[in-house]
Amino acid sequence: MKLQFMGATREVTGSKHLITTKHGVKILLDCGMYQGKGLETDAMNRDLGFDPQEIDYLILSHAHIDHSGLIPFIYKNGFRGTVLCTPATRDLCAIMLADAGRIQEQDTHTFNKKRKAQGLEPVEPIYDEQDAQACMSCFISVPYHKKFNIEGEVTVEFFDAGHILGSALVYLEIKDGRRKIRLGFTGDIGRYDKQILKDPEPFPQVDYLIMESTYGDRLHESMESAEQELLMAVLDTCTKKKGKLIIPSFAIGRAQEIIYALDRLEHSKLLPDIDVFVDSPLSISATDIMRLHTECFNDAIAEYCQTDPDPFGFNRLHYIHTVMESKQLNVRHKPCVIIAASGMMEAGRVKHHLANHIDNPATTVLCVGYCEPSTLGAKIMRGDEEVSIFGQRHKVRAELRRIDSLSGHGDYREMMRYIGCQDKKKVKRLFLVHGEEETQQHFAETLGKDGWKHISIPQFREEVEL
Repeated sequence: MKLQFMGATREVTGSKHLITTKHGVKILLDCGMYQGKGLETDAMNRDLGFDPQEIDYLILSHAHIDHSGLIPFIYKNGFRGTVLCTPATRDLCAIMLADAGRIQEQDTHTFNKKRKAQGLEPVEPIYDEQDAQACMSCFISVPYHKKFNIEGEVTVEFFDAGHILGSALVYLEIKDGRRKIRLGFTGDIGRYDKQILKDPEPFPQVDYLIMESTYGDRLHESMESAEQELLMAVLDTCTKKKGKLIIPSFAIGRAQEIIYALDRLEHSKLLPDIDVFVDSPLSISATDIMRLHTECFNDAIAEYCQTDPDPFGFNRLHYIHTVMESKQLNVRHKPCVIIAASGMMEAGRVKHHLANHIDNPATTVLCVGYCEPSTLGAKIMRGDEEVSIFGQRHKVRAELRRIDSLSGHGDYREMMRYIGCQDKKKVKRLFLVHGEEETQQHFAETLGKDGWKHISIPQFREEVEL
């Protein structure tokens, strides 16, 4: 059996890992989009390294675009296999991939205007909204803990990874002649004791483990401090400075955690009398989907819902739908909180809010998640004095804050806790993916000190015989 690492190798985005069984069945683990590398990103996303028509099954760990975002592209190029994922992941993909398709169309339209002015031929989007909608016909939902058989030689089972709604560790049992190979793929590993989702759950013993390592060199602050830090950011910005608190947020997971935290503060009568705007149609749709999948909720939020039936809604919380409503926020002079995608500040409505407010000292930009090093978010948060937004240079005069404890990725201690369910001596190889190379080296050293052996950091398109 062969395993080839087709993406997210020594970097964070573009998750893709290809399994070829002894009998030639091709199984792709994730099909993620590369993000945050400017013009280089498009070329990387188009260069798959495999023929989509040859993929029999795609097993999807979760809905984030860096794990699912190229599914419409491979469908456009002939993939007609089966996509297996949890029910919540399928529901999220239905809105996220369509949204990604619209973004591809819009970005290409803007890009082609520049090309036309330069006398160059137009380019085609990598895929469009129609491709994204069409690819959903390939999806089959498989609940957690229900085994799914692939052509008599592979068994798939999902275990809750606690990262976002529907996220899963993929556990495979693969017949390879007389051998049975047990392989685990973590996808992204969540955190423990979160406000909404259940903890990452243990999974069966594996022979080989493909493991994410995003925060392999970092420890997060306590989750308990996040709500208080959020409240202080609101008070300092909206009450003291009379400014706007802009929270760039991933539409799935992070946005709902922030909304829920603000709901709890309002419920406890701690939130000042200010308006909160969720300016992201995708976040709105994702919040509706989260309301449908309460089976993913932990006991704490279930108990909270006994006294507050809607944990994602309160009187001064407003969901913004139209572009006109979004534009009106930029000419609004009253203090407020604006939650808008995207989390890395690379796309979406948050870029317009930053362009209009980042030079104002009364503004606060509150970062609540990971920003890939080359993204606008990373440039702002590392303290660049000027940044380019929509081709215009802007002075960064806004106050910058960060809440690391809201991250959806476990830190290195939490990741080690997660794989503590495994007998280290029985794991033949541990492959680290989805992390910056320096971070992975640090995490590998930490794992080694903890007794883990045979740790590999695969190179791009490296092939391994299992």
